[in-house]
Amino acid sequence: MHSDIVKMNERYQKESQVLQQVRDEVGKVIIGQENLIDALLLALLCNGHVLIEGIPGLAKTLAVTTLSQTLHASFNRIQFTPDLLPGDLIGTMMFNPRTNEFTPHKGPIFANIILADEINRSPAKVQSALLEAMQEHQITIGDETYKLDEPFLVLATQNPVEQEGTYRLPEAQIDRFMFKLDVVYPSKEEEHRILKRMGKTAVDLTVEAVMEVADIHRLRAMVDDVFMDEKLEHYILDLVQATRDPAQFGLALGELIRYGASPRATIFLAVAARGRAMLNGRGYVVPQDIKDIALDVLRHRLLLTYEAAAAETSAEDILQQILDTVEVP
Repeated sequence: MHSDIVKMNERYQKESQVLQQVRDEVGKVIIGQENLIDALLLALLCNGHVLIEGIPGLAKTLAVTTLSQTLHASFNRIQFTPDLLPGDLIGTMMFNPRTNEFTPHKGPIFANIILADEINRSPAKVQSALLEAMQEHQITIGDETYKLDEPFLVLATQNPVEQEGTYRLPEAQIDRFMFKLDVVYPSKEEEHRILKRMGKTAVDLTVEAVMEVADIHRLRAMVDDVFMDEKLEHYILDLVQATRDPAQFGLALGELIRYGASPRATIFLAVAARGRAMLNGRGYVVPQDIKDIALDVLRHRLLLTYEAAAAETSAEDILQQILDTVEVP
């Protein structure tokens, strides 16, 4: 049994080397932001979408663009604006005067990786069209439904500061994102390195493509095979239950939480924990894998009350209390 575990770990360590190659290539351009890069890789491994929130200038768009360049996969960037129409995103039916017929013209959503830049600037109809693509991995143009190529990954950014000309994402759409990442300022040391690298009129931002689409499919199959003990499954269930009924775990948070996390959170926690183990070159999940991804999976799934806003209590504050309280197996 012990030799089987050793062999399994050796296999996962070997196969995860390509992920380290991607990290190294992205590191040629992006300084710091390790959590952001790891979360983007996790989303790629776990077939999930990512919502990235942060003020302008924190390299959100650059990180996604650079990651896409390390993959032999199609990539499209869509700049969301208030005048964007669903047809600009998914495509439309075009009339051909030679044949007197309408033929489908596919939009930029037909790519492996989509950067939805400033997604909260698009109106509800555009967000609804994107929702079908994210959930069903398909698009409807006219009377025809088209499957999107796999892998299909939406990496969306939004600016939390500006409110003018923005459309708040509905909760149903936010719940479709596996992760919500809060990008923060770099440290002084990191910013000094950024200054030395980027403080020029001509900067080399080229990276090498090191991962094939076949690699992504193979690694995804391996993620499904990562071992998770049943005790850890119950730990995930307890974390999610604590967001719905905190009193059950001795937490006085009932007046702060309006709605807890949905069952989708349970699924994403389990899948992301397996992906985190894979990212670390392991064939089994440990409790720290779950803790490492808990905030990114859960922060956008809690609806807080007015009392929480009045007390200036954030979802992260509440989740940290839950993580500190719920017993680790």
